[in-house]
Amino acid sequence: MKPPFKIGILASGSGSNAEQIITFLKPFEQIQIAFIASNRSKAKVLERAENHGIPHFHFSTKNLAEENILDRFEPYQADAVILAGFLAKIPAHLIQKFDNKIVNIHPALLPKFGGKGMYGHHVHEAVFNAKETTSGMTIHLVNEEYDKGAILFQAKTNIEPKDNPTSIASKVLALEHFHYPRVIKTWIDKLREP
Repeated sequence: MKPPFKIGILASGSGSNAEQIITFLKPFEQIQIAFIASNRSKAKVLERAENHGIPHFHFSTKNLAEENILDRFEPYQADAVILAGFLAKIPAHLIQKFDNKIVNIHPALLPKFGGKGMYGHHVHEAVFNAKETTSGMTIHLVNEEYDKGAILFQAKTNIEPKDNPTSIASKVLALEHFHYPRVIKTWIDKLREP
């Protein structure tokens, strides 16, 4: 029997995607959430981790840029890192340590509406202002360029004439909550194949 595959989750905000991932993966004993960490000390995601009994910690964005951040991760022996609304650029030393094993979710259909500064409501406002008829979300691997890693999965939603940035955000979030945990599970299963 293989040892469980361990993931670390990084998030900066409320952690609604992290909550979906925790709940969805709970029945699968071959996957463990080793830790949840945030670059914001008051992020609600840390409270969610506490409620689920998952080890959690905070680090500063400055810490993240330093190589010794790897020392914070080391005790948990994570095999991969999942970004769930993590609003800081992943530094090269982390990308090298978890080569092709960092997954992110982006609230638009990449390559459109990606790159530096394109997160959260900024994305939905840009989609709205561009008069797009569809939006969606993209799950992709992380490399050293913002939102440029290999795409694992995309899902679309239609934008109606009555929609605004807030309603677009809520349609996209519903897609994220449904698909992200399932895509992570499928991706991990593939990595674990002999």
